[in-house]
Amino acid sequence: MQTTDLDISKLSVSERIQLAEDLWESVAADTGDLPLSAAQKAELERRLADLERDPGAGEPWEDVRARIEKRLAQTG
Repeated sequence: MQTTDLDISKLSVSERIQLAEDLWESVAADTGDLPLSAAQKAELERRLADLERDPGAGEPWEDVRARIEKRLAQTG
């Protein structure tokens, strides 16, 4: 494994969040063949049932992310 000289502490909060998202997306793209545990399957089924029961209960990711970024900016 090759590492780079990236000092993430020099990145802004939003840049670090974006980096984490990009990293997660790259991992998720390569893990399609990994099996889920019984607990993971059960949790996904529970969440799907919740969504089907009340489709409007959640919040858009953009709203959640903006709230998190605002909170982080206030504390950091």
